[in-house]
Amino acid sequence: MAENTPKPSKAPANAISPVRAVDFPEWYQAVVAAADMAENSEVRGCMVIKPWGYGIWELMQAQLDKMFKATGHKNAYFPLFIPLSYLEKEAAHVEGFAKECAVVTHHRLEVGPDGKLVPAGKLTEPLVVRPTSETIIGATYAKWVQSYRDLPLLLNQWANVVRWEMRPRIFLRTTEFLWQEGHTAHETEQEALHETRRMLDVYETFARDHLAIPVVTGRKSPGERFPGADDTLTIEAMVQDRKAVQAGTSHFLGQNFAKASGIQYLSREGKQEFAWTTSWGVSTRLIGTLIMAHADDDGLVLPPRVAPTQVIIIPIIPKDEQRKEILKACGAIAQQIEAQCFHKEGIRVEVDQRDIQGGQKTWEWIKKGVPIRVEIGPRDLEAGTVFVGRRDKGPKEKQSYPKEEFAQQVPALLQSIQDAIYERAVAFRRENTKIIESKEEFYAFFTPKNADKPEIHGGFALAHWNGSAEVEAKIKEDLKVTIRCIPFEEMPQPGTCIFTGEKSEQRVVFAKSY
Repeated sequence: MAENTPKPSKAPANAISPVRAVDFPEWYQAVVAAADMAENSEVRGCMVIKPWGYGIWELMQAQLDKMFKATGHKNAYFPLFIPLSYLEKEAAHVEGFAKECAVVTHHRLEVGPDGKLVPAGKLTEPLVVRPTSETIIGATYAKWVQSYRDLPLLLNQWANVVRWEMRPRIFLRTTEFLWQEGHTAHETEQEALHETRRMLDVYETFARDHLAIPVVTGRKSPGERFPGADDTLTIEAMVQDRKAVQAGTSHFLGQNFAKASGIQYLSREGKQEFAWTTSWGVSTRLIGTLIMAHADDDGLVLPPRVAPTQVIIIPIIPKDEQRKEILKACGAIAQQIEAQCFHKEGIRVEVDQRDIQGGQKTWEWIKKGVPIRVEIGPRDLEAGTVFVGRRDKGPKEKQSYPKEEFAQQVPALLQSIQDAIYERAVAFRRENTKIIESKEEFYAFFTPKNADKPEIHGGFALAHWNGSAEVEAKIKEDLKVTIRCIPFEEMPQPGTCIFTGEKSEQRVVFAKSY
């Protein structure tokens, strides 16, 4: 090679392999593993949520719980087991969940002739392991509600549910997962409709302000509604492979479940009336959404509001005799930071005192997505400074701060990171949302160039649709694309359906999804 011929540039090394652009599904699994969030269980389709992953869920739970209680809801707990006959009372509901149900048929084990345990004590009625609780809660509400004075009932439960999953993926789709499910009963249709929209707004606020995820709000098409609901409202997020994730739903159940369960009350006019009910929920799927929306090729990127550790202090100790002094300085700064507040809560700070190399510590915390990394070594002590890295920026982008002033700047830094992560997600969604005016353009948008190993393609398509279930089913069959939602718009713009040429009331959001 001639002396003046430039050498090929070396690709930058990343902590995660493969990178997003090469194999997004494998990248996702690698991020989960590198951040030490969760792992597959010995039970197929189930997961073990490790402390870092569960810490994120605990924060989501606490923050959402506070928002629920601010809107007048209280927590309760209902049985894990649901009599089969309860599900059979609501036809659309049982049809929607039948293929996902796990069923208990016996109540004890006995030793068989070959010495192995076998089920014994057959139940008089099979019990379904909770896939959702509308029916069991409806049966309870039927006992509690007698008069209009007993309404509204505004309850929520934090629980686990089981839906038999054929293609599991950690956090996104697992046989058992954690969630909350709100269930309310109301005197009037208007009150129930208001509740349905109010709780969707809570989810939208949480996604935007806490998870830094922009979402599209709207209602599901009839074909995508919750089984047994009159209407389903949804928040839809776009993740970095341009697919949609249904991040939360709120259902207006009308009087369907009230009639099935017998939730009746004596009205103000002295008549027996059926209550109007709602249900709404989010789950650990939010953690998967968070990963796919924000993580990069070096690991997890956490918005500060849901980071179990918001500031990690990493002592740099080249010589053992310097350990005591450096650790003392780290502890002092940690105390100063802990005294600060971020969104009315104390800042979560930790000093990593493990006896391993500083570089290894740094990369572990980068992969875990901690928003702020603070390095303190002998030179920093001499200079009276700290060396700071932000997780929303590159690993080598660090800045020096005066040690005495740094703690006071941490809340503003955390908010800056929170805002930057959100704006990046907004920009990504904007870049990958397209108004589509023809069927040919629509099919091209959702068809990969490499059919054998599809590249990242598509996004959110805004297109006119005439409301036909047949058209909706055909698109799903051809492209695995669904209507994610009919977005809320103050002024819907009528047009022409790109598939049939018929009248359309407004554009809807199409996407491939998880």
